[in-house]
Amino acid sequence: MQRRLAAIVHADLAGFTRMMEGAETRTFRHLKSAQTDVWRPAIVAGGGRLVGTAGDAMLAEFSSAVGAVSAAIDIQERMARFNEELDENQRMLFRVGVHLGEVIVDEEDQNIFGDGVNLAARIQAKAEPGGIAVSRAVRDVTELRIDYTFVDGGEHQMKNVSRPVHIYHVRNTAPPEAGVTVALSSKTTTRILPQITLRFEGANSVGQKYSFDVALDKLISTPQGMVIGRSADQCELVIPHATVSRRHARLTLDGDALQIEDLGSTNGTAVNGALVKANSPVALQAGSRLRVGDVELAIRQV
Repeated sequence: MQRRLAAIVHADLAGFTRMMEGAETRTFRHLKSAQTDVWRPAIVAGGGRLVGTAGDAMLAEFSSAVGAVSAAIDIQERMARFNEELDENQRMLFRVGVHLGEVIVDEEDQNIFGDGVNLAARIQAKAEPGGIAVSRAVRDVTELRIDYTFVDGGEHQMKNVSRPVHIYHVRNTAPPEAGVTVALSSKTTTRILPQITLRFEGANSVGQKYSFDVALDKLISTPQGMVIGRSADQCELVIPHATVSRRHARLTLDGDALQIEDLGSTNGTAVNGALVKANSPVALQAGSRLRVGDVELAIRQV
């Protein structure tokens, strides 16, 4: 058994269950094409190796954190071009996590295990669909060596990890190529919002009640937004109901306006009865009615 320091890249396809239910054969074909035409060449070009795949998840190892982050960026940019050829509801948006840590290597099949691998998977779950999240260790090593910026995602308490993990989101600072939409592009500004708090409250189909408050002036200090879902270690706003996906939807600000986007959930998100398309934000305001899975929520100012 061998131990070594490695940069680990873990990826997972957002909304995979929903896509398979809607078009199993087509989704599988697109996934295999993405693995062959996008992932493998990008990993090799970055000096890494594809350790393995399991369903919609992929694991790669690099000897360099710079190589790992560069490959992750390359993958997401290639995937943006790959998705241009697909129908909107079949576009493949991977969450990618990168961590620098010690791994245990199986000398027979060269598979890797250990806390470093597990933490890369946890960090991946904090990435946006089509985005990249990295640990502080990766940010510290790479921030002066690549032409991308790192947006502070704050500390997160993660399942089976004793200490909070500080993560950063990778953002593109250069304009994209003509005709190419890069999912990593983002722009942040500093602004002051009035102290407005919106209360989300309602119930599921059997009457179980749910409620949470969102302060808009607090949301502006969270560039990645607030995620709604059933997973307490992956979401800021938790709805523990079976019809709510682990990471279901995200609240963000567009200027001074609150908006919500679906994160490829299994059972969908709707505003005032209209379905919210995956990764297409829709405005929310006091008086709106929000459906998350089977949970109906009314929104009012408090």
